[in-house]
Amino acid sequence: MIFVTVGTHEQQFDRLIKCIDQMIVDGKIKEEVIIQKGYTDYEPQNCECHKLIGYDEMKKYIEEARIVVTHGGPASFVAPLSIGRIPVVVPRQYKYNEHVNDHQLEFAKEVEKRMKNIIVAENEEDIIDAIVNYDEKVKRISGKILSNNKKFNLELEDIIKKIL
Repeated sequence: MIFVTVGTHEQQFDRLIKCIDQMIVDGKIKEEVIIQKGYTDYEPQNCECHKLIGYDEMKKYIEEARIVVTHGGPASFVAPLSIGRIPVVVPRQYKYNEHVNDHQLEFAKEVEKRMKNIIVAENEEDIIDAIVNYDEKVKRISGKILSNNKKFNLELEDIIKKIL
């Protein structure tokens, strides 16, 4: 199952929802899709869709999903990360009237660069590529991720060795 969430921001996010809907029509997505569309005007025709959903239901969908596609709000992409899932992050962009500025795009790109634990998709081509090639992308990313706990433990071990 693929779970898509656009959050609760009051501006539309038609670009993402239309792209997902078209991917289903084109056969690029063959599994169940559940969308939380927020204030998006476009009404998807080929999947289950909810305007807003509660925390428990959101958590359930994130846990059950093979792929989580989210907007660029940190809370939305940290949720799948917290359970070990690498999200596809599609930042809202000013030029598409999806947000008041490009802070989501700037932040997501910086997280992708520094942490290497999200897949940023800036445009329709990127969204399609990220979903169609998700498993391969995750395999490449997963080998690079070093959790903060593991990093801390390794650094602490080095300090202890130097002291002893």
